[in-house]
Amino acid sequence: MLIGYARVSTVDQNLNLQKDALEKAGCERIFEDTISGARAERPGLAKLKEQLRSGDTLVVWRLDRLGRTLRNLIEWVTWLESEGIAFKSLQESIDTTTSGGKLIFHMFGALAEFERNLIRERTQAGLLSARARGRMGGRPPSLDKKKQKLLVKLYHDKDHSITEILEMFHISKSTLYKIVRENPPEITANIPHQ
Repeated sequence: MLIGYARVSTVDQNLNLQKDALEKAGCERIFEDTISGARAERPGLAKLKEQLRSGDTLVVWRLDRLGRTLRNLIEWVTWLESEGIAFKSLQESIDTTTSGGKLIFHMFGALAEFERNLIRERTQAGLLSARARGRMGGRPPSLDKKKQKLLVKLYHDKDHSITEILEMFHISKSTLYKIVRENPPEITANIPHQ
């Protein structure tokens, strides 16, 4: 089924041009929004997404009607592909039911992967740079070494329940077990003198 989406940015603008083109393209249903494309919440687009099924084709008059940024378009195209939904943009002549359209579709996916790799590389470079300056990433420890020793002692003495220990130190159960694992109990057994 061909399902269309039309959007204008303001109430003053008219949807007729887009709706006429979508109907001419064979769209059986058309969802519409009168809202800026920069807004994340678009009710017509949300309803459209609920209606789309595998085998359907989403049709827009122009790419910028679906998303204002390349990232947003890539997210949409990637989602459509994962759901088995074709995509068609009338003005740009993109149609993923054709070989050329599929090529464009895969180019979008390649761009998305390229962007993810760039972000990963920048993050790794930033972490290495910080480490070279003596800074370590991650969350600071919730308890200093002295409190950690006390916690481990209370845990192994078994005079207090786990819940009591958690409340005393204001930590989660996973934090408690992590500290216990990382800090083995000190051996305090008295060795008899000979």
